[in-house]
Amino acid sequence: MSLLETFLKDTQIPESYMNKSIEELAAEAAKLKKELGARVYIPGHHYQREEVIRFADDRGDSLKLAQLSAKKNKAAEYIVFCGVHFMAETADILTSDEQKVILPDMRAGCSMADMADIYQLERAWKMFQAVFGDTIIPMTYINSTAAIKAFCGRNGGAIVTSSNADKMMKWAFSQKKRILFLPDQHLGRNTGVKLGLPFESMVVWNPLADQFESEVSDETRVILWKGHCSVHEKFTVQNIEACRKADPGIRVIVHPECSYDVVRHSDDAGSTQYIIKNNRECSQGIALGDWNGNESCQSAEK
Repeated sequence: MSLLETFLKDTQIPESYMNKSIEELAAEAAKLKKELGARVYIPGHHYQREEVIRFADDRGDSLKLAQLSAKKNKAAEYIVFCGVHFMAETADILTSDEQKVILPDMRAGCSMADMADIYQLERAWKMFQAVFGDTIIPMTYINSTAAIKAFCGRNGGAIVTSSNADKMMKWAFSQKKRILFLPDQHLGRNTGVKLGLPFESMVVWNPLADQFESEVSDETRVILWKGHCSVHEKFTVQNIEACRKADPGIRVIVHPECSYDVVRHSDDAGSTQYIIKNNRECSQGIALGDWNGNESCQSAEK
């Protein structure tokens, strides 16, 4: 059997559906959703396409949808999570044992979450203990596997979101001298800079090479796992400059999963929900603040 044949076999999608048009599939989905009623709850991530999100009972970021699945829909037998693997895992953790969380496509993964597995982490943790002793607390971004989250919990750490990363990093420093931040180096670095940490106090750990990418010392405060979002890394300073050249009055807001240079050259940075909120309020002419509290919404038209 060829690789392509194996791939198609593992999709587990009946051939009859593969041959239907978008209109036919939409009609079938609407029919099934009506038949199931309250027995099924469909959370849809912001990043889903319109033909998927149209059937969502709620839309939001990964944690919000997992929380809604657990709190708002306790009667639903099935949670059909329209997102990626780690999101469905989070919903499965928070919902009851009687509820079944279904990921429509098991191949739906997050490139960032895939850049840190539990075997790499356990191997690296032993090395970190050998270098720094018991001075490190592990912190993982919610965009990570359940195994990584569990490891952080077992070792006194916590899970962070892009909304609370700064608060959680402050808490972590009250517990230990150093933080291991994974799997997104950019969110970790941008949050550290936001809190006033010297750039050189943060070092990158390469899990593929099992080594630090710069010198470590007693002044090292944050160990950044070498992971990233393959989409957010595509945004560049040149993109920002091109936007400002095309519209000098434009306000640029980026996600902290973008690189340090992109965040530094933008007007503001924040979570997806923060960006949506800012966009709505700016369109109404409400003055907004950046990460440093400076007003930066220039006009109702922008």
